[in-house]
Amino acid sequence: MSITRDVVLKTATLAHLELSPDDADRFAAQMSEILSYMDQLGELDTTNVAPMSHSSIAEHVERTWRHDVVKPSLGTSVATANAPEGFHGYFKVPSVITRATGESQES
Repeated sequence: MSITRDVVLKTATLAHLELSPDDADRFAAQMSEILSYMDQLGELDTTNVAPMSHSSIAEHVERTWRHDVVKPSLGTSVATANAPEGFHGYFKVPSVITRATGESQES
């Protein structure tokens, strides 16, 4: 499967990303290469390979799990410090709920 520049631009629009034409072309080529590699992996014979329930090998679980240690939270002022817009310690985001007229509701 080949990813086209139009698919990259549509995806970028949905993600609210601005891409230059060069970036869109580069990402289309890179994503096509990734999908091509995934197609190659799909051709492997895995009939004698047991399914895995975890991505880590059992003997190395201690490397992948961390101890659940209680730590102090960041606090709302630190957590929202880099937010484009905050409101009383919360993240302020655009409304995604629309009325029957199609207009955004303001809270």
